[in-house]
Amino acid sequence: MPFTYTRSLWLRDTDTAGVVYFTSVLEFCHEAYEASLMETGVQLHFFFNHPNQAIPIVHASVDFLKPLHCGDRPILHLHPVELTSNTFTVLYQLQLGSQLIANAKTKHCCIHPVHRHRIPVPADLLHWYGKWQDKPT
Repeated sequence: MPFTYTRSLWLRDTDTAGVVYFTSVLEFCHEAYEASLMETGVQLHFFFNHPNQAIPIVHASVDFLKPLHCGDRPILHLHPVELTSNTFTVLYQLQLGSQLIANAKTKHCCIHPVHRHRIPVPADLLHWYGKWQDKPT
């Protein structure tokens, strides 16, 4: 079952045409990612400052289907869709009411923060992945 996150879009999230600025959608996705981590018990301060692991985003993309404006309250659905021994991919769908507004995707890689070599996906992320992935019916 996907994680659901809602937030109002503020003036700061829009461009001069009054439409959501493209980087704001990626920020919105990252907020949802952090909220979903907290929902599964991950301590964000330790997670993002861990001495033996870093989880950088190595790819991000957004496809816009309809505009979002200041004051809109889109619902974002987050679900991990792919997992290897040291990477995972997350899909995001933004909806306004029943309309699909945008699709986004991030790919994350688990590395050692000093040596920069790939490491296995940590246990707390495996737990997070298991909670939010789409389960077969």
